[in-house]
Amino acid sequence: MKLLIFGLGYTAGYYGLHHAKAFAEVAGTKRAPKAETLGRVELLPFDGAAENVDIRVAAAIAEADALLVSAGPDDAGDPVLRRFGGEIAAAKKLKKIVYLSTIGVYGDHDGEWIDETATPKPSNLRSRQRLAAEAGWFALGRASGKEVYVLRLSGIYGPGRNVLVKLREGTAKRLIKPGQVFNRIHVEDISRAINACLLGPAPGGIYNVTDDEPAPPQEVVTFAAELLGVEPPPEKPFEETPLTPMQRSFYGENKRVSNRRMKALLDFDLAFPTFREGIDALAASGEGN
Repeated sequence: MKLLIFGLGYTAGYYGLHHAKAFAEVAGTKRAPKAETLGRVELLPFDGAAENVDIRVAAAIAEADALLVSAGPDDAGDPVLRRFGGEIAAAKKLKKIVYLSTIGVYGDHDGEWIDETATPKPSNLRSRQRLAAEAGWFALGRASGKEVYVLRLSGIYGPGRNVLVKLREGTAKRLIKPGQVFNRIHVEDISRAINACLLGPAPGGIYNVTDDEPAPPQEVVTFAAELLGVEPPPEKPFEETPLTPMQRSFYGENKRVSNRRMKALLDFDLAFPTFREGIDALAASGEGN
């Protein structure tokens, strides 16, 4: 089997390098790759904003059995659908498509528990663009008979991208906003969910891919500092702390996102059901040292 990945960033790159073993061949796109391969992944150039596209990408689509889309939308919409929607719909071997989205499409729900039946109410442009991209992929699936999975991911962490690293770099913060919680998900568990979709019998549709325990962000920082044996940064009131507009927008959304559908239909066990197991494993591997 052959897999094509659009957008070989942190999450899709981790999957391609560590979890795509069922595929005999794996290709992935980057805007301007500086090498021909990344591990066993063949690198292909693709920039949705560029005037021309490399003909090798269309050839890879025609040969692919599965597609993983991690490339984000832009002001003109989803770049993969815009440039290759016709080729993807017409690809005869292609049966399954996984699109990586975000729980940000749900917007703010005042800290309440929600699942995939919650009405999305995205509060910013990037989340509205994601929601529109989801609809575009589902429309392609209906028109072409391909199975489409939309994985709404919570806050991603993993090797090289975690609170332990931030503590050592001195960039970790303990911002206090009463009642605020966030869901998280380890990149290892995202990869397991992708495989459950591409290789298993689960039906297409929307799946929240997240851990079991939404938690206050300062609690996570404190736990990580204890593991490293360092003093956590001082607690600071959220309203009195200078933040970028994007950082502040994250705190404007408060919800507890359920993963029950993921567990029931994708049928895999989380390697790291809460932030504690995930951060503990990262610390044991030397992260933050």
